[in-house]
Amino acid sequence: MSDTDPFDEIIANETDRDPDLAVIEAGSRTLRTQGAPPEADVPARPEDPEVDKALRAVEADLATRWGETKLEPSVTRIAALMDLLGDPQRSYPSIHITGTNGKTSTARMIEALLGAFELRTGRYTSPHVQSVTERISLDGAPISAERFIETYEDIKPYVEMVDAQQEFRLSFFEVLTGMAYAAFADAPVDVAVVEVGMGGTWDATNVIDGDVAVVTPIDLDHTDRLGETPGAIAQEKSGVIKQDATVILAQQPVDAAQVLLKKAVDVDATVAREGLEFGVVARQVAVGGQLVTLRGLGGEYGEVYLPLHGAYQAHNAAVALAAVEAFFGVGSQRPEPLDLETVRKAFAAVSSPGRMEVVRRSPTVVLDAAHNPAGARATAEAVGEAFDFSRLIGVVGASGDKNVRGLLEAFEPIFAEVVVTQNSSHRAMDTDELAGIAVEVFGEDRVQVEPRLPDALEAAITLAEEDGEFAGGGVLVTGSVITVGEARLLLGRG
Repeated sequence: MSDTDPFDEIIANETDRDPDLAVIEAGSRTLRTQGAPPEADVPARPEDPEVDKALRAVEADLATRWGETKLEPSVTRIAALMDLLGDPQRSYPSIHITGTNGKTSTARMIEALLGAFELRTGRYTSPHVQSVTERISLDGAPISAERFIETYEDIKPYVEMVDAQQEFRLSFFEVLTGMAYAAFADAPVDVAVVEVGMGGTWDATNVIDGDVAVVTPIDLDHTDRLGETPGAIAQEKSGVIKQDATVILAQQPVDAAQVLLKKAVDVDATVAREGLEFGVVARQVAVGGQLVTLRGLGGEYGEVYLPLHGAYQAHNAAVALAAVEAFFGVGSQRPEPLDLETVRKAFAAVSSPGRMEVVRRSPTVVLDAAHNPAGARATAEAVGEAFDFSRLIGVVGASGDKNVRGLLEAFEPIFAEVVVTQNSSHRAMDTDELAGIAVEVFGEDRVQVEPRLPDALEAAITLAEEDGEFAGGGVLVTGSVITVGEARLLLGRG
């Protein structure tokens, strides 16, 4: 490798490392090489009234269970369900993804790459933007409403048996996880791409033993359940790293990296680290996205078009590429890289609904599901890079259990004004409470309050359309996946 190789700069610019990491890494094997956006795939309601009625009945049934914010940290119930179903999750290899931000986009990229190499994929991600059926995908598309209903009806008797045997009924997320694993086995799929719901060790998805474990960047979120430092959170998330697996680590805070690498040593896992074994060599803004050069485990992949905005999406792409290389044995069983044209074709077809998604022009309206400070900072940076707004209006509807002040502080430098609102979820922060925090962050003159999301969108678009020096205005809708999904429907998508 020459002194001018841009990959050297990645290593040189890596976050300061704790000396103890060298000791941990010495005990682990590292995986080194040997030698315009597509329309987002978010399903609408079924056109057939009878199918729509049946789907609503399933949704209502699922809604009677514990929601995703009420947890009893255990895999006992989901393991019991899998046992009754004949352990369908063991009938295919899997790639298991945890982390704080970027999981869903990374999962979509992994899915696209695997599909481009002619593997049948199953993808399980959460939360959904508009339809619960989005969470379970086969061959790159959400399963049909009919198949979703059939899968639920198939496993329902077994769910009820587990409910009767356990202290607590299976939760909403646990039932959906069981449905996903059963649907993948029934398809059948060649490989499952599975995103954790929360954490890792006791997450319902963790009844699989992923051949490849992916850890996207860890930051502070769900601190009441996972821990108050990146290191503590990493301890919980490290549960997806299984014996003899390959671990793909995005760039991490030092304390998180230390925990993850120690777990890899304990289970004799092979490790590949962003910034060392793989990474982003170069990137430049392009129409509708960016052009990137990625260093993978098998070499360099140049001039890859990615129809997504932001540096963080380029890093997600590097992680996804390394995960798929590891799945195919690049860097271990085989020295040659993946076929470049196939990789280019796969990335060019990637979509990620609700992640820096443009849904309207004149003025431009962008949707992004950032819901914690780290995600908001990444989004703010991406907006500045991808768009030349002279005046950007924010529409923010957040959940009450998030670090809302930190989120608003991340957006304050790029929002000329902010319209605070509330989505329909019971978890949504009250508009008046959100407004109070927003006034402290932005000042009273820059905050407008519209409790109803339709009114908030209309107000923001009106502000962005103001004439004169503000002719280049735009709107960013953010704060919650639910807010983004509801805005997406109101603006005619889905």
